[in-house]
Amino acid sequence: MNKDIFVVIEHRQERIADVSYELLTKGYQIAEKLGGEVIAVLLADDGDQMAQSLKSYADKVLYIRNEIFKNLHSEYYCDALSSIIGERKPALILFGHTVDSFEVAPALAEQLEIPIISNCVDFDIDGDFVRATVPLYGGKINGEYSFNAENGGIISVIPGAVKVENPQKSGEIEKIEFTFEKEYDDKEFIEFIEAAAGEIDITQAEKIVAIGRGVKDEENIDMIKDFADSIGAVLACSRPIVDAGWLPKERQVGSSGKTVKPKLYIALGISGAFQHISGIKSDTIIAVNKDPNAPIFKVAHYGIVDDVFKIIPALKAKIEEMK
Repeated sequence: MNKDIFVVIEHRQERIADVSYELLTKGYQIAEKLGGEVIAVLLADDGDQMAQSLKSYADKVLYIRNEIFKNLHSEYYCDALSSIIGERKPALILFGHTVDSFEVAPALAEQLEIPIISNCVDFDIDGDFVRATVPLYGGKINGEYSFNAENGGIISVIPGAVKVENPQKSGEIEKIEFTFEKEYDDKEFIEFIEAAAGEIDITQAEKIVAIGRGVKDEENIDMIKDFADSIGAVLACSRPIVDAGWLPKERQVGSSGKTVKPKLYIALGISGAFQHISGIKSDTIIAVNKDPNAPIFKVAHYGIVDDVFKIIPALKAKIEEMK
């Protein structure tokens, strides 16, 4: 078995997606166990600048160039990846579990006749076997899946599951001018339309105030939001708040929501179920809950056993006093 890890780089409008850097970090953790290298696989038209930015994160940047790669076309992606991977036979191929990979990764697994596990929050390698953790039933439980990776395999990982580290490599760039034997005319790229500004992306927030059942009523959310705004934080929540329809799913933290990595995470009235805690990768966690046995206190750096509606007004008043 080849011991190299291939990371398929996701990009849009010549910007590399954050999840790709996360996968390169995870790739190094696995490659160290195998004694292999991390190869960043970049399919692009004008990708020289992106390739340069990847050099410090990979042992090698495999830049596969063709003008068709200016925009995502799953059939062409699969053909190019199948050709390169079939020839070089890496131990694992990593994708971000995103809209871009939903079609490409399974189709590639079918073409190469290798196993795939999607929507992973974590994975590791044990001998010839890859073992991956996948949230099930809306994140209520986690399942462990495995496959024999003797002939390779594909893993897709949800964004935000890995904290990015730059190994400061000086990887070489291998550029391949790729040509296709087969043409596909079933799809045509028309236009790229940037998504309208709407909900804040909680995965990018440096400070988060998250609410759970302890807020008791939807009417109380405005008070919490005012507090969050006063400290420059983004409002997030646990699953029960989304299930109640009080906040949109884009605000949900946890294995069935989003994984967040802020510098500060304040949990208000959140008990701390495993599904929620698994989505928090924060430098500092502060928890407020009336229940001294709430699981959230096991991961919190600072804990306050009291009523949220006593603590927040007092804290907000103190902040105003200090301004």
